[in-house]
Formats: sequence, structure tokens, C-alpha cells
Amino acid sequence: MGIPWSPARLDLDQEHSPAVAGLAIAVIPTLNEEASIGAVVRGIPRDVVSRVIVADGGSRDATAARAREAGAIVIDVGPGYGRACLLATQAAVDADIVVFMDGDGADDLASIRALIEPIRSGTADFVIGSRVRGMREAGSMSWHQVAAGLAAGFGIRLLYGVRYTDMGAFRAIRRDVLLNLGMREMTYGWNIEMQMRAARARLRILEIPVPYHRRTGGTSKVAGSLRGTLRAGFRIVSTFMRVAFG
Repeated sequence: MGIPWSPARLDLDQEHSPAVAGLAIAVIPTLNEEASIGAVVRGIPRDVVSRVIVADGGSRDATAARAREAGAIVIDVGPGYGRACLLATQAAVDADIVVFMDGDGADDLASIRALIEPIRSGTADFVIGSRVRGMREAGSMSWHQVAAGLAAGFGIRLLYGVRYTDMGAFRAIRRDVLLNLGMREMTYGWNIEMQMRAARARLRILEIPVPYHRRTGGTSKVAGSLRGTLRAGFRIVSTFMRVAFG
């Protein structure tokens, strides 16, 4: 069961907003994910998601080719996780709902429907999957990933009264609402910025537990090395401070 939050207001009457029955697209930022991206793209349920956009950040392997072979639209966006997410969202001009996920095979593809349905039914604007509240495969998340999600959620709750337990990639949001949030973060702070701006805008937010698996290929750009962890941690903390006090 998800955790509903207060009705939102972001330049529209969201307490009475209709169901969103339009197009849903999946956005997958990638960087050297050739071992997993093909299976991820093929596994996305096409009765729920109409198109898949792979936003590639300059992979030096066959990620782009594997994604195209599996049926994805591939766009070259240059470096930056947030940049990839934003440019893919802007490119999906006919989409009503955007689903974000990773290309490493860890996100639970069967849960995409659960992310989208509350938006399509008109009961939520933003739905985030919590790995912390869901069933996690052994070794899929490190203790510091869990702790970071809970700590970020605690800080956001103090600021805006909204409870999050995770800041993973797996989430769905109305495209028009996202483009009106004023997103600025072009690196790994994108996820927490979206959550903070959504809470501050009083969107209708729903967090649901989702299963989480071990990645099926490659190495995590964040948790796979001390350098990656420190770099992502710095961007997340600096983004939190900028949005909270900027």
C-alpha cells in the first residue's frame, strides 16, 4: 500500500484533475550498460509503456547498439545523469507520463504498471518506488545506500512534511508537472531535487514499495567505487542545500 500525501497545487486545480489516459514513455539514462540494456528494454511491458528512450551519456561500449536492437529510441545527450533525464523528457513531446529507471537490470519491470496507474487514474502526480520498503535481493543495495535514502527522506520531511524513504531512479511523474518544477540539477542530484521540488510544490505524491534486484551487468557508477560514491554524495548534499536554502 502506498503512502498518499496532501493535494498539490502547481498552477492547476489538482484536487479535481482528471485521469491521465495518454502516452507513457520510459526514460533510461545509460553509460556503458551493454551487458544489461537489451534485456531491460525488451522486458518493459509495452501494454503499459508505449516507447522507450535511452539517453546515452557517451558510452564507450555497445550500449547504444544493443538498445536500438531491442527497440529503444537512443539519443546522445552527453555527460550528466540529470542532463540525460531532462533532455529525454523534453524530447518526448507527445508523452503525458514519464517513467524513469536504470539500465542495469536492477529495477523491477513488473512494477512499472504500479507506478503509472495512480497517475493514469488521476489520484497522483508523482509516484516513486521505494527499494527500502520493498523486497531487496541480497547484495542489491549497500547499507550506505539505504542510510542515505532514509537520511534524505528525514531532511525533506523536516522541510516540507513529506515522507520519503528512498531516492532511487525508479519513479513516474506527469510530464507537464515535471517540466514546470524548474529542475536545474544536471548530475546525480537530479533525483533528490525532483523529490524536494515536488514536495515544495505540494504535488500529490505516492511512495510505493517495489522489489529490487542485483544488477545484471556492469558496475554501478555510484556505489561501485569509493570515488563514485563520494562524487555522487557530494552532488546530492550540495543539491539538497541549494534547493532547501537557495
